Amino acid sequence: MEQSKHRRVILFPLPCPASHINPMLQLANILHTKGFSITIIHTNFNAHKFNPSAHPHFTFISIPDGLSESEAASNNILHLFSLLNVKCVEPFLECLASLLSADANSEEPIACLISDSIFDFTQPVAESLKLPRVVLKTEGATCVAVYSAFPLLLEKGYLPIQDSRLEELVKELPHLKVKDLPVVKGYDADKNFEFVVYVSSKTQASDGLIFNTFEDLEEISLAKIRHEYLPNTPIFPIGPFHKYSLSPSSNSLLSQDQSCISWLNSQAPKSVVYVSFGTVAKMEEDQFLEIAWGLCNSNQPFLWVVRPDLVHGSNCLEQLPSGFVETLNGRGHIVKWAPQKEVLAHPVVGAFWTHNGWNSTFESVCEGVPMICTPSFADQMVLARYASEVWKVGLQMEDGIERGVIEKTIRKVMVEKEGEEMRDRALKLMEKANLCLKQGGSSNQSLDGLVKHILSFIPFGVLQE
Repeated sequence: MEQSKHRRVILFPLPCPASHINPMLQLANILHTKGFSITIIHTNFNAHKFNPSAHPHFTFISIPDGLSESEAASNNILHLFSLLNVKCVEPFLECLASLLSADANSEEPIACLISDSIFDFTQPVAESLKLPRVVLKTEGATCVAVYSAFPLLLEKGYLPIQDSRLEELVKELPHLKVKDLPVVKGYDADKNFEFVVYVSSKTQASDGLIFNTFEDLEEISLAKIRHEYLPNTPIFPIGPFHKYSLSPSSNSLLSQDQSCISWLNSQAPKSVVYVSFGTVAKMEEDQFLEIAWGLCNSNQPFLWVVRPDLVHGSNCLEQLPSGFVETLNGRGHIVKWAPQKEVLAHPVVGAFWTHNGWNSTFESVCEGVPMICTPSFADQMVLARYASEVWKVGLQMEDGIERGVIEKTIRKVMVEKEGEEMRDRALKLMEKANLCLKQGGSSNQSLDGLVKHILSFIPFGVLQE
């Protein structure tokens, strides 16, 4: 602790989506509690997502990103990532070089850079400045193991994905079907492959890899990464990030409606279905209406997060049938955004209907809440399969978004024996998540290892002498 008080760490988060920003801010808080000074470099794009007043103990620096209005508004997430990896090179290099130049006489020499793995250009930049680069993976280890297998999957003919093989099992990746492979739909298959492989290669060249996970949950995938894909890269699974005793300031990037907590307080234990599909997922109007009627017909209390942009091309709350809310008679509560970690930890929540992004899936696991899974794309496909068939704490809806299917699935999870068994397994995982952070726990030990690893880097100021 005393030694780390004299070291500074520079963090560079991806500016979108929230599932990339939040873990980096949480990691910054964790490292700060270990004595490190924190500097966060972020792009002008989505600069409003970074609130220095919420983190007065950090130094924030904004850099230009060169994105046009149309580029910044793009719905093609991989294209946006590719643009940022090109347009941020020069401004990031100049910013980092300036910080390192001022670092020569600093009392807090810079120890290393920690960047989001998607920012692959930061590896050659860090190497050119002789600065160690550690990578934060905002996906789970299981998904990283699958991405690392992409060259093998191409060789075996699973990629690019063919419609005629969707239900085929991937022999090289137990439990997964071809349709579960983490590709981004609607994006050029060759470019998708090249992007994944290039990011993996720059991760392999890094000085360390941080995961927001814990050993007992992803032990097999972590072992595979350590021994097969990244044998020379130190791995630090230090999660769950959100369970550390951190500052009370919220990391939510959207305005949270706290009314839902008062509503939850009036419900019976384990009776509520919490429904939220994250910050990115969108759906068609007919799917939205099927969800509405499926929830209504289930006769279970529900808390439903309905973002204004959830439905393509319309304000979805306006699409609800006339009198729908009145029909519920208080049994349902609809908000634009909810304090998710607080909701999942609430004793009345009995199930989480989720898109299976890593943060949502992991938070549900850590609170012992079984899941109803409807993934959309990329790593969500892998996580839904693992939640339902490996960890066995979820039920994946694979027969489409239809009110009868929804009603039946909710009943299975909430009132039938299958749901009870899922809940028991989920609670056991929750216990393991809590134990891993205690003294001697796997994540506690891994965090100590990460601190020692960062301290082992020769401070840049010393290096220049």
